[in-house]
Amino acid sequence: MVILLEIKDLRKLSDEELAKKIKETKEELFTKRMQQANGTLEKPVQLRTLRRDVARMKTILNERKKETVSGGVK
Repeated sequence: MVILLEIKDLRKLSDEELAKKIKETKEELFTKRMQQANGTLEKPVQLRTLRRDVARMKTILNERKKETVSGGVK
């Protein structure tokens, strides 16, 4: 179930929900990597999509962390 996640939808999630989603996506990425190694992965682009989704979620978490450290001043 590879879904390109929308940034606006991810930003609505809490930090805990984002962390949970990152974990789920990484598990799915691992599964897809195993399928690729076995030669059963039908759409190799799924790997790139999942990696990018994880990066998006981590970026949002890091932005939030920086905002709390700096006191919300941009």
